Amino acid sequence: HLAFFDMAYQGFATGDADRDAAALRAFVAGGKAPVVLSQSFAKNMGLYGERVGTFSIVGADAAERDRLLSQLKILVRPLYSNPPVHGARIAAEVLTQPELRQEWLGEVKTMADRIIGMRQALRARLEQLGSAQSWAHITDQIGMFCFTGLKPEQVDRLARDFHIYLTRDGRVSMAGISSSNVSYLAESIHAVTKD
Repeated sequence: HLAFFDMAYQGFATGDADRDAAALRAFVAGGKAPVVLSQSFAKNMGLYGERVGTFSIVGADAAERDRLLSQLKILVRPLYSNPPVHGARIAAEVLTQPELRQEWLGEVKTMADRIIGMRQALRARLEQLGSAQSWAHITDQIGMFCFTGLKPEQVDRLARDFHIYLTRDGRVSMAGISSSNVSYLAESIHAVTKD
């Protein structure tokens, strides 16, 4: 068995980077299976286009670590010779300097709280409009994206009639919702779901 974690939005789920890492830490502490972590800092550090992240493997002991590292080097070498370093240096500076780290964690919390607030506002407005559907899943989910439950035809109508664009599976970026457009979004969703 192998436990694989993809952590692209650490801190954006709950506003607490440590809390968002709880499941990962529980698996590592359990020690029953190797743990692999793919972690990106592109979104939670605003380093888009810099390809900043880590690929980590927690093995059983130092000997396994050495074997894994040897195999990873074989895999990585033909993929790139000189990986970009600018973003990695920024991330390292932020993560290793206590004052910068605290500032970054505060900014991540602010962003997460804003996303959580937009989820609450969207759900509340849909309910105020008298929607017969349950929208609890909007606030039950966490993170930057939300699966709305909209059907592809409803998504198409949102684009055609209201100029609101999301993936055809109904996934919307919560970061794109603001206090100035959440009512329009809710009213538009209500219009395409009330029939």
